[in-house]
Amino acid sequence: MKNYHEVDKLHFEKNELVLTIDGATRKYPLEKLSSKLLNATEKDRDMYEISPSGYGIHWPTLDEDISIDGLLGIVHKGQHKKQVA
Repeated sequence: MKNYHEVDKLHFEKNELVLTIDGATRKYPLEKLSSKLLNATEKDRDMYEISPSGYGIHWPTLDEDISIDGLLGIVHKGQHKKQVA
């Protein structure tokens, strides 16, 4: 099975999620990404699972999931990107 993305080196810097996706390091502000992660303890933030296919990240103690395609702004055929007014 082909991986969607190669995801590694996930960590947090203050209130940003920092991870390497397909060889490029990217930062995402938690206030725009996830209130659960923003308000989580360091221990809960550090308990995550990257899906083997590279499709997403799951924080079991927070019941939070983030798709890598969503982080990258990729919209698949048949899906519509939500427009913000």
